[in-house]
Amino acid sequence: MKNIFIAFAATTLLISCDSTKNIKKPTIKPTKVKMVENRFFIDSATVKKHLYTLASDEMEGRKSGTPGIEKAAKYIENEFKRIGLTNFEGLDSYRQTFSFTPRRSKSVITSANIIGVLEGKSKKDEYVIISAHYDHLGMKKSGEDKIYNGANDDASGVTGVLALAEYFKKVGNERTIVFAAFTAEEMGLIGSTHFGKGIDASKFVAGINLEMIGKTPTSGPNTAWLTGFERSDFGKIVQKNLKGSGYQLFADPYLKFNLFFRSDNASLARLGVPSHTFSTTAIDKDKDYHQLSDEAETLNMTVITQTIQAVAKGTKSIINGKDTPTRVVIIEKKSN
Repeated sequence: MKNIFIAFAATTLLISCDSTKNIKKPTIKPTKVKMVENRFFIDSATVKKHLYTLASDEMEGRKSGTPGIEKAAKYIENEFKRIGLTNFEGLDSYRQTFSFTPRRSKSVITSANIIGVLEGKSKKDEYVIISAHYDHLGMKKSGEDKIYNGANDDASGVTGVLALAEYFKKVGNERTIVFAAFTAEEMGLIGSTHFGKGIDASKFVAGINLEMIGKTPTSGPNTAWLTGFERSDFGKIVQKNLKGSGYQLFADPYLKFNLFFRSDNASLARLGVPSHTFSTTAIDKDKDYHQLSDEAETLNMTVITQTIQAVAKGTKSIINGKDTPTRVVIIEKKSN
């Protein structure tokens, strides 16, 4: 945010067992339960591949405007192409390129948001955006370890975007899904703000932002928390969809950090879109946050995979048009 490995069969078994406990036998046959659960499969090997690539030393910390972030951009583009995403409206590629001058600098930076689209079926003019930022802090000038790899922040989130794009490409979607990897979040939500300026926000029914999903939260295994929970009924819809899955979603326990406005969901929320951020990290205690030690080896692949799967299951009714979250109303404080 701004300023190991357990076989997936065990995960699926855990979810299936919890689901069985909450299902009345006369209502649903066991065979039907098995069919539903099998659809929610996120490949843990692919998750690990994405994470370790994006957080590798080769990416040089992915600072906006550097050769390192360009390597990350190409990787994301290639994955979008492999999955079969189309270009966002008005663009002739996956790139939304623009220039800006960051705060505390006089140098103009040119960078790009990487955006791909899965067109919806019955409700293609209604959009859901799934996002994460792919930039990080870059490199120190000296030292044995100079690279801010940004594995949790936010290669983990981008991994989720890629995995969800592949998942929904396979299972289908009624509403159009926009998959976005935003640049320059670390410089002040610049990439997502630029994106927001060029859209018709009324078409966007929900924003699903993923940020730092690689560690077990204080609420325990198989849980995540959501920023701005009280600002719309988005979180309640997700909680409803997760019942019986063995996974739980909680409201943001770190309200004093004002996290709702510190990640890219805020850029769309300010436009009224019920846009929220999923996270699993204890931000108040995380020793790796914005440190050189934020490397892939410190993350739990099972946590990431289970969280991505929970997001897919929890937001399915929104993506398929059965549920529409209430709009967010932001009341800005007026200065005297």
